[in-house]
Amino acid sequence: IQQLEGRMSEHTDRCSRRGFLASLAALGAVHLAAPARGFGLASDRKIKLGFDNFSIRAFDWKAPRLIEYAESLNADTLLMSDLEVYESLEENYLKGIREQAERAGIELQAGTSSICPTSKSYNAEKWGKAEDHARLLIRTAKRLGSPVARCYLGSRRDRDGEGGINRHIEEMLKVLKAVRSEAEDANVKIAVENHAGDMQAWELVELIEAAGKDFVGATMDPGNAAWTLEDPLVNLEVLGPYVVTTGIRDTAVWETENGAMCMWANMGEGAVDWSAYLKRFKDLCPNVPFVLEIISYRWSNESKYLEPGFWSRFPKARAHEFARFVALAKRGKEFELPSGRPTGAASPELEQAQQKF
Repeated sequence: IQQLEGRMSEHTDRCSRRGFLASLAALGAVHLAAPARGFGLASDRKIKLGFDNFSIRAFDWKAPRLIEYAESLNADTLLMSDLEVYESLEENYLKGIREQAERAGIELQAGTSSICPTSKSYNAEKWGKAEDHARLLIRTAKRLGSPVARCYLGSRRDRDGEGGINRHIEEMLKVLKAVRSEAEDANVKIAVENHAGDMQAWELVELIEAAGKDFVGATMDPGNAAWTLEDPLVNLEVLGPYVVTTGIRDTAVWETENGAMCMWANMGEGAVDWSAYLKRFKDLCPNVPFVLEIISYRWSNESKYLEPGFWSRFPKARAHEFARFVALAKRGKEFELPSGRPTGAASPELEQAQQKF
């Protein structure tokens, strides 16, 4: 984003986009074509490019300002992954937001947080019943013209305790079935994310199939995949046919004394082979936008899989997929912060600068 903005004073929006895409290629992310909108590999089919407002959350921008920013970047898609981004959820206000995005040529996608009532991530005090929270999301998506309604189950904490992740999956399934008619009437697909170490890809697929893949799909996050012992490319192979939107970031993975460390990284700074990823993405996820959710804060997670107690969290882990993750860790190296990243005493201004970077 910073590289793109630096060019905007010298070029038109279209040329700025070319510069941004070229900079990704220079990082080794992928060889890109550079049309006015969308990007691709050798074929003519282009991938829509966008970002999640969570990437720049420190600015606390509301929907109108985010749309302006997305337009300045010549983005195709803007995923607003929380409901707090709107000044109102009333129909007239959301209609105005939809019209602003349409004028800018930007596809809006709506989202919220957990809709699983038993998850440690669910905020019952704020949202009330999980089914009502899901219905609010669906109504918001419909009013915005969003084809998807992004949400999630919880986090890695939900893998602990009696019943593990399965008891939460069962409760999440009940919520999804309870709002099926509303989603179908709104022509909105509920897009459940593999989030913060909660579900492995195959577990999310089982949830989607049990609920009904005609109205439930996946928000695919390769960064979160690494928190559940998955090589992002394995995650793509399993989830790909169910994906309706994405939250893309790079991840550094390297071996430790007790297992492996994963740290989210800027695009091209981690362990993911983006040329291979994009090529397969185009095959498995046609017409799905490539939405960047880049985490600038140094969030990391160590999977201590060499300690016996670790495996109570993953009692049904699939050995052939885990082997791919171990191979990824063996190839990886400890993450080093990229050159040029803003540093200094903690402050809101520094956080904003790091997110722009």
